[in-house]
Amino acid sequence: MVRSTIIYGFFLILWGAGISIYSESKSFTSWIPSFIGLPILLSGLLAFIAPNQKKIWIHISVVFGVLAFLGGLDFLRGFSSELGPFEKPTAGASKLMLLITGGFFSICNIRSFIAARKSNQQKNE
Repeated sequence: MVRSTIIYGFFLILWGAGISIYSESKSFTSWIPSFIGLPILLSGLLAFIAPNQKKIWIHISVVFGVLAFLGGLDFLRGFSSELGPFEKPTAGASKLMLLITGGFFSICNIRSFIAARKSNQQKNE
């Protein structure tokens, strides 16, 4: 999961920067994916550099992955407006991306944690 964490963090940073530049946004909120991606990327890099502390760094990255998912839930609020969640297309796309990728990243990591725990329990038996 270390490699996936690094890739996902890097992706979020690039997404936030790309959307902000593409849309010529002056809004702070267009950079939110980048702000979530930075600690994910750093956690992944620290897990790679210090494998003996990998567990804590990957757990920290999952916290930010869950935050990405929760932030992406704002996409659903857009259905209450007349024009729908893509009233502002780049904002809608970013929210949907956070919802899908944050959920996927979190689920993959949680499944990895469960598998690692089962593996450790079998070794100890």
